[in-house]
Amino acid sequence: MRIYLDNAATTPLNREVFLAMEPYFFENFGNPSSAHHHGRGAKVAIAQARGIIADLLNASPDHIVFTSGGSEADNTAILSGIRSNGIKLAITSALEHHAVLHTLKALEKNGEIRLIYLEHDAQGNLSLPHLEKLLSTHEKAFVSVMHGNNELGNLNDIEAIAQVCKRYQAIFHTDTVQSMGQFRYDTQQLNADFLIGSAHKFHGPKGIGFLYRNARQTLYPLINGGAQEQKQRAGTENVTGIVGLAKALEISYRNLEVTRGHLIKLKERLIFKLRDRIDDVDFNGNSANTEQSLNSVLSVSLPDPQTGVNLIAYLDQHQISVSGGSACNSHSGTASHVLSALDTPFGRSTVRFSFSRYNTVEEIDYAVEKLAKCYEKSGVSADAEAVLR
Repeated sequence: MRIYLDNAATTPLNREVFLAMEPYFFENFGNPSSAHHHGRGAKVAIAQARGIIADLLNASPDHIVFTSGGSEADNTAILSGIRSNGIKLAITSALEHHAVLHTLKALEKNGEIRLIYLEHDAQGNLSLPHLEKLLSTHEKAFVSVMHGNNELGNLNDIEAIAQVCKRYQAIFHTDTVQSMGQFRYDTQQLNADFLIGSAHKFHGPKGIGFLYRNARQTLYPLINGGAQEQKQRAGTENVTGIVGLAKALEISYRNLEVTRGHLIKLKERLIFKLRDRIDDVDFNGNSANTEQSLNSVLSVSLPDPQTGVNLIAYLDQHQISVSGGSACNSHSGTASHVLSALDTPFGRSTVRFSFSRYNTVEEIDYAVEKLAKCYEKSGVSADAEAVLR
């Protein structure tokens, strides 16, 4: 059987989402900017989708802008937040997604900002005292810290970070791509200026996302042309994607607690069985702590197999799809910037398992069984079997 355990890279489309999208491929295919019947129908669908997302986030529909995905949303938030507020200092962490890091580094290279990185410990926990010190001793800043790390699964305390930013009137952007659909966000309670979502991370279609901005922020479009998206993002809207995005987020919120319980069960089982079957197994960052990490991500540190086999390729040959870190780096041949920032030990391999509501206990057991064959230790102990029954 082919097993998919790389859901942090992308998730399979929910069939209910596809059914919601289907009419907008074939019957309601009009251009939302057209004044006739077909165009009006598409325009109504976009307005309804925007309203659904706004209701789920406790936000005004006017503050939701549709984008092509998370990277565009991050870029728009960063460039708008910095330029519209005249910001000259940006604060982030070395563990952020490249959509954030590369954008901030480009602004630094152009001389628009000075960039400072937050201190973190060996597990990737960011230092809030360092953030407070920076904000209290420097000019007004733009702060960008993700909620859930896509490689480690580490969760940052964005509520606490938001409060520190509010105290010093800093602009706060949080990349919520990995965590959107797993947490309830109330934009009226969370003092974030920007947060984002990408549909394919929560069983929606690829190529569609959104950016939330609060009432204090002004967006400057990255794409100019037409007057779509309240003149904040030009281009004919991806109506099918927008409908699918709203339906996927609605379903995620509806099933939040059930899905969370299922993911915790899978993650805890995988941790237990890996420890039982493989000597010297460890976990990167806070990945093995279900209270301090995404329930959907487990980053595993393993000794390099004596056979010299590449674990990712080996598992793929056995019909198991996993990642070695971020999917964005999987073909680049370069080391993960996140794992490098943690100074992970030389001579070890990293496998990132990431789960969804569609994965099963049987799939977890099969993956461990195949992985364990690369190592000398074999056979599940009687005690382990008793615990897992």
